[in-house]
Amino acid sequence: MAQTADAFVDITDVVCPITFVKVKVALEEIDDRQYLAVKMQEGEPIANIPRSLKEEGHKVCQVENNGDGTFTVLVEKGGLEQG
Repeated sequence: MAQTADAFVDITDVVCPITFVKVKVALEEIDDRQYLAVKMQEGEPIANIPRSLKEEGHKVCQVENNGDGTFTVLVEKGGLEQG
């Protein structure tokens, strides 16, 4: 990944809706404009979590297929908020 993450959370071992809860908790622990890398399973998490992050005002910067049934998503906290 081009941008370095300030924090990392692995949610490959949990299921929806707990996946997004863990992502939100991880985002609360970093500052605005910092980056969080989230490792998740393909399927429902990769389909839903990036959309939910955007709805909450965060910027999904990169989605990387790890080639093992997981993806790593890089998120900028508050990156879509105007201000």
